[in-house]
Amino acid sequence: MTLSPAIPVKVTFDDTADRDVPLPSYETTGAAGADVRANLPDRASVILAPGERVLVPTGLRLEIPAGYEIQIRPRSGLALKHGITLPNTPGTIDSDYRGPLGVIVMNAGQEAFTIAHGDRIAQMILAPVVQARFELTDNLSDTERGAGGFGSTGRS
Repeated sequence: MTLSPAIPVKVTFDDTADRDVPLPSYETTGAAGADVRANLPDRASVILAPGERVLVPTGLRLEIPAGYEIQIRPRSGLALKHGITLPNTPGTIDSDYRGPLGVIVMNAGQEAFTIAHGDRIAQMILAPVVQARFELTDNLSDTERGAGGFGSTGRS
C-alpha cells in the first residue's frame, strides 16, 4: 500500500505530564487514526459511572499546520464492548489552538468503566479544512429533494 507523505504535527508534553506515556501512534500501517492515551495526574485512574462524562487529560499540546484540523473520535472497540464514546464526536482541534489536549469521554454503557493512566482512549485524525464564504441571497436553487429532511427520503 502506498501512503501519502506524512504531514508533521508538532507535539509537546504539558509541564506536569508523564513523559513515559507514548505519543499518539498508528497501530497498523493502514490506520487512519492515531491512538491517543490518557495521561492522568499522579498516574491515577478515573472511574466512569454509567451516563457520566469526564474530561480526560492527554498531557499533550499540539501545533497543527494551518489548513488542517485534528478530529478526535471514539475507539470502536471501547464503544462496542463497554459503551465508551465521545459525546461531541468528532471533536475538532483547530490549527490555532495551543492549549492542553483533553478528551471528553462518556460512559453510555450499563456498568462502571475504569480509565487507567496510559490507556488508549480515543483516536486522532488529521484532516484538511476548507473554509466557506457565506453569501446572503434572496433565494436558493430548487432541487428534487427540496426542504425535505429527517427521513424524507424514506427507508431502503
